[in-house]
Amino acid sequence: MVLSADYDLLHPPADLEKRKHKLKRLVQSPNSFFMDVKCQGCFNITTVFSHSQTVVLCGSCAAVLCQPTGGKARLTEGCSYRRKGD
Repeated sequence: MVLSADYDLLHPPADLEKRKHKLKRLVQSPNSFFMDVKCQGCFNITTVFSHSQTVVLCGSCAAVLCQPTGGKARLTEGCSYRRKGD
């Protein structure tokens, strides 16, 4: 019997760990994160949760920044973001 997994179990590759379920990783970590989203109209920055379940509007111009889906929120075209923390 030949196993295709020829890697160190204590130090698995990062790409392999990222594909695993959040509870089956070597060290459990969530898939969600907070992000700074920049509005394409007024360039105002708003903090948004990655798995937001409500429509997020810009505080100054009331433009839609992201819309909820079944999982991660979908950003509006033209909006840029960066992950917070880490």
